Amino acid sequence: MPLAVGSKAPDFSLKSKAADGLKDVKLSDYAGKQVVILFFPLAYTGVCTQEMCDQTAGLGEYEKLGASVLAISVDSPFAQEAWAKANNIKVTLVSDLNKTVTKAYDVLFPMLAGVGDTAARAAFVVGKDGVIKYAEQTPTPKDLPNFAAIKAALAK
Repeated sequence: MPLAVGSKAPDFSLKSKAADGLKDVKLSDYAGKQVVILFFPLAYTGVCTQEMCDQTAGLGEYEKLGASVLAISVDSPFAQEAWAKANNIKVTLVSDLNKTVTKAYDVLFPMLAGVGDTAARAAFVVGKDGVIKYAEQTPTPKDLPNFAAIKAALAK
């Protein structure tokens, strides 16, 4: 079960690929802002690619709601960068290679397709106060989060 609504969102510092190398992405850097955190299992998979392409197309909607979007997987930042370039993904992708944040948010998916532990498909809305306003882990990695509910939580 993912962390519950009303819980303080665990801070994190993870790596993201930037034009000039790796950069640290910290949840605390977004203090006073709304953040949508999307956990996804693996880059280069069909459902994950579709989800991130769809979210890229909808980034303007999140901006209108005053939210930033961070997408976290257990892929390396280098694999994430190549995948993003290949698919024109503009969502900020962040690497949880060691699975520390995935575990902190309680969304570890054990032995996906027999290849190893990944992040489950999950979504969180973190409010301006750092408290989780929406939390969802999908029943299977093939299911997408309820993006209408996510946007409704942002609009409150």
